[in-house]
Amino acid sequence: MKQFLILLLIIFTSCDSKVKKETIVIEENSRTDYLPYYNDESFTPNWLTPNSDAERDFHKIPEFSLINQLGDTITQSTFKGKIYVTDFFFATCPGICPKMTGNMAKIQEAFKDDDEVLLLSHSVTPTIDTVAVLKKYATDYNVKDNKWHLVTGDKNEIYNLGREQYFVENDLGESKDINDFLHTENFLLIDKQKHIRGIYNGLNRASIAQLITDIKTLKHEGK
Repeated sequence: MKQFLILLLIIFTSCDSKVKKETIVIEENSRTDYLPYYNDESFTPNWLTPNSDAERDFHKIPEFSLINQLGDTITQSTFKGKIYVTDFFFATCPGICPKMTGNMAKIQEAFKDDDEVLLLSHSVTPTIDTVAVLKKYATDYNVKDNKWHLVTGDKNEIYNLGREQYFVENDLGESKDINDFLHTENFLLIDKQKHIRGIYNGLNRASIAQLITDIKTLKHEGK
């Protein structure tokens, strides 16, 4: 059984420097042959056997259709047979987003020559973050096209994906709708079968290091 290191971190969770306390679970290192699975906002680990009936019936990220910084349509087909890391940001954010993007860039660098690993960043202000805006943002942060997709699209679809499918806002018991701004520092690790396999603090260096380790573990899962 894996051991977990629980860190109580005080983190910035919005661009207006509003501070809250959050418990972040960081795996010390990989001590089993596979990672846990997650299916709700509590992020309680489920230890399933890969390729089992339980795994095949477990929560998966559904189909979607969004537009990236090149103006290309991005769907689940884009990630067929891929592991990917996803987050939610907006281009005009002066607070946590630049640091999150910088940490996502570290993941890009770690797997720059690995076609098996992709990155996906969703804009939470899609009416403002047009393709042209995302393209400039990509240039500013040295985003590698077709490796790291910055996407815009329908706001309802993006917010539903974030809250109801990726569970990135893990404010348990707090009901939110489309009028409530979606803003989170969480990164999610998604496997080739579209299961959530990890959640990480996108502002924390140790958490990013663990994410990189977990991607490597996931790459060898079942081999």
